[in-house]
Amino acid sequence: MSTPHSSLLTPHRDFGKVAVLMGGKSAEREISLMSGENVLAGLRRKGVDAHAFDPAERPVFELKRDGYQCAFLALHGRYGEDGTVQGALELMEIPYTGSGVMASALCLDKLRTKLVWLATGIPTPRHAILTAKSDWTAVAQRVGLPLIVKPALEGSSLGLTKVTAVEKIEAAYALAAQYDTLVIAEEFIVGRELTAAFLDARALPLIWIEAPQGNYDYQHKYFSDETLYHCPCGLPAAQELDLQALTMRAVEALGCSGWGRADLILRDDGKAFLLEMNTTPGMTGHSLVPMAARAAGIEFDELVLKILELAHVG
Repeated sequence: MSTPHSSLLTPHRDFGKVAVLMGGKSAEREISLMSGENVLAGLRRKGVDAHAFDPAERPVFELKRDGYQCAFLALHGRYGEDGTVQGALELMEIPYTGSGVMASALCLDKLRTKLVWLATGIPTPRHAILTAKSDWTAVAQRVGLPLIVKPALEGSSLGLTKVTAVEKIEAAYALAAQYDTLVIAEEFIVGRELTAAFLDARALPLIWIEAPQGNYDYQHKYFSDETLYHCPCGLPAAQELDLQALTMRAVEALGCSGWGRADLILRDDGKAFLLEMNTTPGMTGHSLVPMAARAAGIEFDELVLKILELAHVG
C-alpha cells in the first residue's frame, strides 16, 4: 500500500549512482557548495541515488572507479564551468548536465562570448581589453564613463568594479587582475537588469532584479535580503517574448545546451544588451533559475530532476 509521499521516493527513471559535483577549486567554491547541497537534497527527495563529490578533495577519475553513472554539475567558475571537468567526464563516458566542452569554455570567457555575439549580430555593450600598460584615458574615451572593469573568466561579480572616473580605472584593473590575467572594461548600460533562464529549448519567464543602489554584487546576489526579484518581470507580454527569443538566439550562437541563464540590461528606450551567459548557474536559496522555473510551474525538485534527465556525453 502506497504512502502519501511514495511519489517522492520513486525517480522518473533509474539514473544509477549519481555524483553531484560541488565545491571545486575556483573562487566561487563557497557558492558552489551551497548550490550542490541544494541540488543533492532535491535529487534525493525525488528518490535519486545521489552523492556529493568535491573535485578539490578527490581526483575526478574516482567517479569511474566508484561506479558513478551520471554527474550533475554544480561547480561554478574555473575547473568546473570552463569545459575542463566536462572533457574529463566525456573521456570517462559519464553523462553530465549542462553545456558541452566548447560552449562551457566559451561562455566562461566573457571576452570570447562577446566576440561571438558581435559576429552574430547580438547586441552587447562596448568593451576594451585592459593591461597594465593600457592608456586609461583612451579606454574611457572608447568605452565611455561610467564603465565596468571585470576579470574575463570569473563569475558572481568577483573582482568587478563600477568606475566613474578615469583616475580610478587603474585600481579597478589591479583588483580584477588578482582574479585573472585577462581583464576587460565594459560599457555601463543604464537600464533595467534582467535575467533570462532557459531549460532545454525553452525560455523561462524573465526576472527583473532590483538591487540596493543598483549594486548587484557578490553580497547582494547570495546573502542579502534587500535585493528584490520581480517575476513576472512587469514588461508587456510581447516585449518579454522578444527578449526571450533574443536570449535563445544567444544560446544557440554559443552552442549551449541543457540549461543556463543569460544576463541582460534593458534600456529605457527598449534596446536590450546581452551581458554574459552562465552555463552552470547558482542553485542557492537566492538563485534565479529556480525562481524562474517556479514561475513557470516547475518546483525545485522537479527542476533538478529535469536537468538530470537532460544529461549527455558530448
